[in-house]
Amino acid sequence: MTIHIDPKAGKGTISPLLHGQFIEFLGECIDEGLWVGTDSAIPNTDGIRTAALEALKRLAPPLLRWPGGCYADTYHWEDGIGPRDQRPTTYNENFGTFELDNHGFGTDEYLHLCETLGAQPWMNVNMLSGSVREMHDWMEYCNRAEPTDLARRRAANGHSEPYGVRYWGLGNEPWCGGGNMTPSSYMDLYRLYASAMPSFTHSNDEPSMMYPIACGPDGNKRVERVEWTRQLFQELASFRQPPISAYDLHFYNWNIEHPEDSSTQFDQAGWTRVVEGCLELEDIIGEQWGLMQAGLAAMPYPEAAKDPRLESVDLVIGEWGNWHLDAFEVRPALRQQVTMRDAVTTALTLDILQRSCDKVSMACNAQTINVLNSLILTDGDATILTPNYDVFMMYQGHQGAQALGLDRQDSQTGVYSFASLKDGRILVDLTNADMTQAVDQSLTLPVDARVEDFHCLTSNDPHQFNDKADPNAVRARQVGLDASTGRKFTVHLEPASVNTLTLSLV
Repeated sequence: MTIHIDPKAGKGTISPLLHGQFIEFLGECIDEGLWVGTDSAIPNTDGIRTAALEALKRLAPPLLRWPGGCYADTYHWEDGIGPRDQRPTTYNENFGTFELDNHGFGTDEYLHLCETLGAQPWMNVNMLSGSVREMHDWMEYCNRAEPTDLARRRAANGHSEPYGVRYWGLGNEPWCGGGNMTPSSYMDLYRLYASAMPSFTHSNDEPSMMYPIACGPDGNKRVERVEWTRQLFQELASFRQPPISAYDLHFYNWNIEHPEDSSTQFDQAGWTRVVEGCLELEDIIGEQWGLMQAGLAAMPYPEAAKDPRLESVDLVIGEWGNWHLDAFEVRPALRQQVTMRDAVTTALTLDILQRSCDKVSMACNAQTINVLNSLILTDGDATILTPNYDVFMMYQGHQGAQALGLDRQDSQTGVYSFASLKDGRILVDLTNADMTQAVDQSLTLPVDARVEDFHCLTSNDPHQFNDKADPNAVRARQVGLDASTGRKFTVHLEPASVNTLTLSLV
């Protein structure tokens, strides 16, 4: 019943980009959620809901992905720039949204938000209904320093300096809504788009600032995901390789086969099913990483000595989170509540990503506001922070830290754990995924340490959630512990709880 933590057992640096977020024009994620417009009676800052903006500032997401998702493959970026009263009105059918789209929140609004939050932008290109020229012009608009027509257009819209957008996803989920493509047909298109990307350099010797991201598989399809990756890398190995920096895997923790189970109503079996479901991601990461390395090993050696051989591609996860059946049945589309079941799986998923920091470079929770695994819900003029928001806040200290080698779960207590080291402090995640039973968990170290802080996120009832009537029903709280120094510590973990313990090395 003991977790042993060795500060010298480092296994890699946790990229802050593993704590990324995702916003899409889906349901009320952006329109009426994040974006209310400058003429709204809801308090706003240049059209962005002020309460949501302030919450995001505290969260400080290192990465923010936009405009989709499925929406990206119907989005024409020029619809969303320039004076808002001159932007076209279109219709958004994206994943059951079925709403008019006035394009009030576009490229400049999004990139200004990223600048405000200190977040790196990750933008997805329309590869289904767009064109290579449209992609090229969008990149020029965002990044060109020289006074081209597109750069002057950006300046006229309020941003004279280039935005410096580095991360570009080429298409989205082409195996389904992005075109029902095959690895071969997608790679044919990818080669065109990636080859047309401007480099924004001033000599052939300078490396491009651009980071093109290819579409990986549907992580929920056990057979298809293997074949997609194997075949895509085979196609990539054929003749010369286009620019490729990363490969984007998507994985949702589906909970859609049990009509009696909803985001807020579930029994013990439903609790266990969803908690165990999120753990599959760790196996998928290992599987996909292995397939990628095998594919890279088969890359041809170029005939010309000066031509580089493709030897590495980063694995990224553009979308992850819980998806419950009732999200399909509501308006606005894909809105679902967040209970401790979701908070526990969010914590466990972040632990998987952090533990896999030697394999995964970036990841985005889907989605930040009002959709699926949300951190923020809005209801009219109310802005509600879900328990997932607390999990991300509790985990902020892992960003940039050294991941420490721990077993995922204590075989006797069932407690899931993760730990990292930064600046002489160890941050330990302790998740009691038992729905009803509390547990006392012991921890040991080979050196002396002192307790600095202990936070617990739990609720009186695991079905409880935050809403307009009770926005703080489920909140993380600081728990008083004896600030003793030693090599062994015991902490009490409430049932269905996410906990973080900070130890300072002496």
